[in-house]
Amino acid sequence: MSDQGTAGERTRTIGEMFSRLVPHYDRMNRLMTAGRDGRWRTLAVEASQPRGAVVLDLGAGTGDLSAEFRRQGAAGVVGFDVSAAMLARAERKHGADGIDWLQGDALHLPFADASFDVVASAFVMRNLPDLAGSFAEMARVLRPGGRLVGLDITHPPDTVWGSVLRFGFEQGVTRVAGLLSGDRSAYRYLPNSLSGYPEADELSRMLESAGLTDVSYRRLSMGAVALHVGRKSEAHLSRGLPSR
Repeated sequence: MSDQGTAGERTRTIGEMFSRLVPHYDRMNRLMTAGRDGRWRTLAVEASQPRGAVVLDLGAGTGDLSAEFRRQGAAGVVGFDVSAAMLARAERKHGADGIDWLQGDALHLPFADASFDVVASAFVMRNLPDLAGSFAEMARVLRPGGRLVGLDITHPPDTVWGSVLRFGFEQGVTRVAGLLSGDRSAYRYLPNSLSGYPEADELSRMLESAGLTDVSYRRLSMGAVALHVGRKSEAHLSRGLPSR
């Protein structure tokens, strides 16, 4: 099977898994993060400088990040996800005022070059079957000078406390979530999703390779979560792409 075929199959498998989680998804997120995930999303949106922006929320899930962009003044948001069931839940929760909910694949974004001021994601990057290819697509649809913002779980620091965080996530929180949700296989997947996922520094270098500049990140939740921010180089203007 080709790499593209493998990526497409993994995308479908992950979409089906998250579709199964819809009835429990929000409650389990609150449980696994001790209610802090809402604050992290707020920080991610603030980092994007959203006022007046046209935003792509990649892997929108049940729509909390999209709604936060609107709350902080984004002009319009596309909530994009592989799971139709997630998007249906998002629209029921948040409506469609200034948000368009659209199903699709992050490796094949159905948008013209330079369509968005911000491309953002929350707890999505670990699930992308071709991270470099997805970053290239995100950069393609981002306007020169626009911002890419990625919030996700990361490898804890190589310290005693980092080992405690890692053990708690792998052996504690996700097991309890699996029991309470009735879908143990899905919540076994979550800690495994860090296997092969780049360290925060390497993720920054991948973003730079995709054409982003001023890439930085900050650790949240005592190092277990990372918020990456980068800006699309203005040099793309010389390639004939439109600016705002």
